[in-house]
Amino acid sequence: MSFVPTFATRPTFLGVERTSAEAAICVAGIPFDLGTSNRPGARFGPAAIRQASRMLVDGDHPASWAEMDRLDLADIGDFRIAHGDIQGTLAKIEAQAEQLGHLVALGGDHTITLALLRALARRKVPLGLVHFDGHVDTWPESFGLVFGHGSPFYHAIEEGLIDPHRMIQIGIRSPIHRDIFDWTVGKGVTIVSAEDVHETGPQAVAKRVREVVGTEPVYLSFDIDALDPAFAPGTGTPEVGGLATWQARAILRRLAGLNFAGMDVVEVSPPYDVAEITALAAATMAWDYIALLAPQATR
Repeated sequence: MSFVPTFATRPTFLGVERTSAEAAICVAGIPFDLGTSNRPGARFGPAAIRQASRMLVDGDHPASWAEMDRLDLADIGDFRIAHGDIQGTLAKIEAQAEQLGHLVALGGDHTITLALLRALARRKVPLGLVHFDGHVDTWPESFGLVFGHGSPFYHAIEEGLIDPHRMIQIGIRSPIHRDIFDWTVGKGVTIVSAEDVHETGPQAVAKRVREVVGTEPVYLSFDIDALDPAFAPGTGTPEVGGLATWQARAILRRLAGLNFAGMDVVEVSPPYDVAEITALAAATMAWDYIALLAPQATR
């Protein structure tokens, strides 16, 4: 056990001391929010998630019993971005991510996922995708932006970075034009609405995820607005009727053994948060994900 009080834990993710990019699992922040369509502020997400993660250091993971201090885990700091330049930033993110092994990225808005998938696609093609979100993010453009937080998966599908037949979206409930919905489903994407989650439960959803993604490499992208604003108010585009935190965690915990290739948690906007509950939810999703990897990442 740690004898350092949680409030005095060093300001890295889970207080980890290692900073080497050679670690089996690397945590990196990506402080970028120029792709937002509503409220900005996700550039401050990585720092807030790290700060909130202090609450998770005082013991082992209660579902997997993963001992985080025994994992080959490093917090390598924040990626460099090209401030004011969306495409320049995507190029920088891709170049930095492709140098790493297994990356857990702390966003930042959802635009960053496109660059992370481009980097992974150089090594693992085609990728499946488990996508928690209130929005499908398959618009061809995002309020006039060709590359924005509403369009990463449109481009990912069009560029062949992911296999849409191995893509499942969980928590969808936002307003959406019918042609966007039809295009998404027509490509083969499986959509599980928030109402579906409420009605069928986490066990059934996790079973559906396994059926869709199979055994090949799969990426996890967790937009914090998959959660209802009651559980995650600190985000740019909140949508009512979303998942409860316990539902999202219960689904994640049932995905042990999938062939995960990386993960991001995005859209935490601290200026709109209350008592760090959004940042803590995001930190917990990353913590739960890392616990799924524990058998492969223990030193």
